[in-house]
Amino acid sequence: MAPLLKICGLRETRQAEAIARLGVDAIGVIGVESSPRWVPLEDQPALFRSIAAVAPACRRVLVLANPSDNDLPDLNLGAGSPTALQLHGDESPERCHQIRKRRPRLELWKALRIRRPEDLTRADAYGPVVDALLLDAWVPDQLGGTGHRIPLEWLVGFKPSLPWWLAGGIRADRVAGVFSVIQPSGLDASSGVELAPALKDLAAVEALVDAVRTWPGGPH
Repeated sequence: MAPLLKICGLRETRQAEAIARLGVDAIGVIGVESSPRWVPLEDQPALFRSIAAVAPACRRVLVLANPSDNDLPDLNLGAGSPTALQLHGDESPERCHQIRKRRPRLELWKALRIRRPEDLTRADAYGPVVDALLLDAWVPDQLGGTGHRIPLEWLVGFKPSLPWWLAGGIRADRVAGVFSVIQPSGLDASSGVELAPALKDLAAVEALVDAVRTWPGGPH
């Protein structure tokens, strides 16, 4: 199966449109106020609409951390709504199940911050309640977008029951090294293709897209 690619942490509609045109599979918008890539609630619909207008099939991913029921996205905005919700906090499997029941139309992804190899065992508990996992390196007081990497040797043999994305310093020159060791369902890039937080280097994004597409397991 061809590997997927998500670019996360977009904040400007023009960049979102440009990256959607490159043919990525998902674009992430950060709804966590503590993040330097945070997009306020009132600005999120315009970003999602810009993605949908250029690439309707591209997943529009809203990233939240420990959301209350009141924080869950409004799905009545059409193209201004997300199509997937990525939970990047300390949500338990039980909480994920509750969110799934409240927003059944959304794909639900759970991010796991990996501090040690043993943390990977947590993946099994989320299999019945989410659609995909995202693995990122654990960094104190930061939920993601740090560029820190999980040692690939920890992930050899990791085969959860559902699709999973790898995050952490993803850029074009790492694609071959990653896929020659492990086989994630997709890659999630943010800081690795940035000039500054939320300001993407479009040339770096395009190079990453090309590297994923031309990898032997990818499309030709």
